[in-house]
Amino acid sequence: MSTQEVLRTYLEMTSPADLVAARSADPHARIERVEGCPASFFRYLYTEVGRACHWVDRLGWTDEEIRDHLADPAVSLWLFTVRRAPAGYFELKKGEDGAVEIAYFGLLPEFIGKGYGKHVLSEAVDRAWSLGARRVWLHTCTLDDPAALPNYRARGFRPFREETYSVTLSA
Repeated sequence: MSTQEVLRTYLEMTSPADLVAARSADPHARIERVEGCPASFFRYLYTEVGRACHWVDRLGWTDEEIRDHLADPAVSLWLFTVRRAPAGYFELKKGEDGAVEIAYFGLLPEFIGKGYGKHVLSEAVDRAWSLGARRVWLHTCTLDDPAALPNYRARGFRPFREETYSVTLSA
């Protein structure tokens, strides 16, 4: 086990016009809202997409906690597929203040580095604005893929806060 300092960066868009969209030309790439998602599939997506980035906060959730979370009308889950195979996902959460958070966003390892991240992020932002957001925000950290922060900035997100914290990583 080792302790590591991590920098978390919060970013936002305050207008739909801020989005610098990048779309995939792959005709087999699809994004669909998932309703009635089985807890096991949610857990699979969270675990596999988040493994390399050390996502751990939801690993201990029970099936009931997952179902309760997904039943929240403020939460929507969106699946990215390529040739009908799961390739990634994003989760949107509408706040009481009118902001929409891209709470989780990522690709399965086999789909990283193929330009899909730009496409999925552009789609996530579009979906967030379509929910009537007054702003769209997200956060990333130095445990994330090195391409994440440059992608967020290239799509038009602007940093508005940073914080440092420590994590214990298993070897």
